Amino acid sequence: MDALSEDQRHGLVIIAMLGNVFSPYYARARREGPAEPLEFSTINAALYGPSARWALTERTARSVLRSRDALSIGPSTMRFDGDGLTIALDERCAPFRQRLQGEVRVRPGALVDAPIDLDARGRHRWSPIALHAPIEVELREPALRFRGHAYVDQNWGDEPLEDGFESWTWARATGPRESVIGYVAEGRDGVRTRRLRTVDAAGRVRDHEPLDPIAQGRGLWGVARRSFADAPDELTHRRALEDTPFYLRDLSEATLLGERRAIVSETLDLDRFRSSWVQFLLPFRMGRSLAA
Repeated sequence: MDALSEDQRHGLVIIAMLGNVFSPYYARARREGPAEPLEFSTINAALYGPSARWALTERTARSVLRSRDALSIGPSTMRFDGDGLTIALDERCAPFRQRLQGEVRVRPGALVDAPIDLDARGRHRWSPIALHAPIEVELREPALRFRGHAYVDQNWGDEPLEDGFESWTWARATGPRESVIGYVAEGRDGVRTRRLRTVDAAGRVRDHEPLDPIAQGRGLWGVARRSFADAPDELTHRRALEDTPFYLRDLSEATLLGERRAIVSETLDLDRFRSSWVQFLLPFRMGRSLAA
């Protein structure tokens, strides 16, 4: 789930991973043989803006509870009640162990069921679920409340991301009538997958002629920053939300499909991610708990 407040001062990302794709511990276990994904489960929660916090604690299968409508990983839970998704966060942040605690309510309205293969072999799938979803955020730690719009999706696959892709660029923009999502994935087999899709508040899906990502310079660690617009001079970078050695998340403004929009985009460099120096740095940004 990715969200922006109405005034664009605050952003929130919450990702539940049953098999932490960015875990050096999971990667090490896979090198030694078949590994159980649930042993490397986590909720990654990132709050952007004046009260920024970032949490990623990996937990074992004993900390995971699943049902048709609910998921718990450690002390944090997600529950769908038929009307919306409620997320109760209770996480510790890196590197200073501050708490990130409170409740998030997403009211998705129309749901979309249109999975997309991201690679030629069908080993990686992506399914946008709700692209036009009002959100209410009430945090106790830090003390913060805001309303805005959220985007909810899911990804799943049959191999590690870094085995299937060199990089990808993703972006989403929410407008008054419709939301736009763009995706370009560079496969290790040389196949490039491009998507550009709009979904309106009623859940109606329309695919458009895909766009190539537009370069916006580089982040502090040298990762190439990219997003989408109708033309290069129609894209304006506003601020970096996340800037790491292999991953960027940015807020931009652009004319996209003929309309001026705020755009949240991410760039993932999986060549960087699989490098030994990045793998060495990863444990400094994440914890691992063996408690049930």
